[in-house]
Amino acid sequence: MEPALEARLDELVRRHDELRAALSAAGLSGGDFARLSKEYSELSPIVEGIEALRHAQGEFAAAAEMAGANGDPELKGLAEEEMQSLRERLPELELTIKMALLPRDEDDERNAILEVRAGTGGEEAALFAAELFRMYQRYAALKGWRFELLDLSETGLGGFKEAAASITGRNVFARLKFESGVHRVQRVPETEASGRIHTSAATVAVLPEAEEVDIQIDDKDLRIDVFRSSGPGGQSVNTTDSAVRITHLPSGLVVIQQDEKSQHKNKARALKVLRARLYEMERQALAAARAADRKSQVGSGDRSERIRTYNFPQGRVTDHRINLTLHKIDKILSGEALDEVIDALSAADRAQKLSIAAA
Repeated sequence: MEPALEARLDELVRRHDELRAALSAAGLSGGDFARLSKEYSELSPIVEGIEALRHAQGEFAAAAEMAGANGDPELKGLAEEEMQSLRERLPELELTIKMALLPRDEDDERNAILEVRAGTGGEEAALFAAELFRMYQRYAALKGWRFELLDLSETGLGGFKEAAASITGRNVFARLKFESGVHRVQRVPETEASGRIHTSAATVAVLPEAEEVDIQIDDKDLRIDVFRSSGPGGQSVNTTDSAVRITHLPSGLVVIQQDEKSQHKNKARALKVLRARLYEMERQALAAARAADRKSQVGSGDRSERIRTYNFPQGRVTDHRINLTLHKIDKILSGEALDEVIDALSAADRAQKLSIAAA
């Protein structure tokens, strides 16, 4: 292992010991205790990995000494077997530590705003958008996350023109951030008499939820319009001006909320979505500046980028960013096997970051 990395590991172990001593001392304020506890809990798994690595390194040194000694041939044979086993294990332990030391996306622990919109393909695209939205809803339920509908525009035939939800829970954005982009579906629509396969698309955006302290919105930058909510086909949902349209004048972003009967609730939800979109704009601009012309292996998260194809006749789902194909379309759309795709994307992202760090 490189001397610089060894020194870094020594530093982390020392810091972990300092934190343990500080937390056991009397007189810490509540705020200090919470801050130090968080740092201690984040360091603990890394230090456990360091201890496992160093224990294995010690075992290897002891086995090498035994294998090189003039003694019992049977003991030498056992020592050589132990060395071979440790040669295979040590690189894995080193890789685990290097992965743990990679800088984390500071937004990974945030909640998320999910937006799904029908793309090209008419009613078939709207039906697919509805399936995707329900896939994420079921996935959230499997994870124990809270899934709160923010906005829904239906076609009247079971499809969704667009739908938005707030997803709250542990590591929501970390798990869903690679879902942003164009999702394509290939299948025979029920209305297709000739049995010809159609290709349609829906767009998914996953935005880290922003707090008021992250994004300050000046009231003078907003134009707020109120109107009556309407449902599929244009029928009135209620008879009061409860729907809210907020236009952010500097950016031109427009957010409409009409699902609640309360104008106040719709305004609060609209501001929540607007804040998330503004935060995402800042995040993407910062990521672009950092990356310069270096593009991530798993994609930029650009909503115009085609990321995945769901092929019903072949029962397969292919993620084009990492050339992953799974023949379990039903389990993925039920949310049950979505983790397999997300885990592969996360692993590819970590590997790509590791190669950049080593360059």
